[in-house]
Amino acid sequence: MNVAPFDRAARIGVVPVIAIPSADYAEPLADALLEGGLPIAEITFRTEAAAEAMARVSETRPDLLMGAGTVLSVDAVSSAVAAGATFGLAPGFDPEVVAAADAAGLPFAPGIMTPSDISLATARGCRLMKFFPAMAAGGPDMLKNISAPFLHLGLTFIPTGGVTQDNMHEWLSLPIIAAVGGTWIAKPADIEAGDWAGITARARHAVERVDEIRG
Repeated sequence: MNVAPFDRAARIGVVPVIAIPSADYAEPLADALLEGGLPIAEITFRTEAAAEAMARVSETRPDLLMGAGTVLSVDAVSSAVAAGATFGLAPGFDPEVVAAADAAGLPFAPGIMTPSDISLATARGCRLMKFFPAMAAGGPDMLKNISAPFLHLGLTFIPTGGVTQDNMHEWLSLPIIAAVGGTWIAKPADIEAGDWAGITARARHAVERVDEIRG
């Protein structure tokens, strides 16, 4: 499977997780992120506008590395691919979804929260996983402990759920973290308000923070 998009995501270090209210916001949102030096977004299938928003970004803003989030079904995999998504993530592990993503050539990170989840995902060939809900599930210490028996497999993780500007350093200081995902950069209310300057500022600050943490 082509993992280049996740390699790029790891280099960037932070992935905005976005529940977009309307596809009409797709281009200005992409522009705000790009202006902030953050050329990546995970548009989640939590809204009906997701597929169209992804398609618009894919067509008009190719410089933005765009992924699909909350990919919960085989149909969602097909929708993500058709919309031009370059990677996908899910909050949990579903072997049928993993298989569908693999068959479609869509780099995919299933969600895990327990050692059993990790065992199931690794058995399906997954080496990058989403840790969700990251803070509610125990935070960095929990992930460090449950992943320890599997580290010889070269696993890495993207934690989301409760990750913020204030605690992202706790995650990015761990070598097992590829990138962090968070909603604070572009919340639905900010998008609906057209607060593009605010989104750009938060994107820029997040990028600067990653650079500070990683040195």
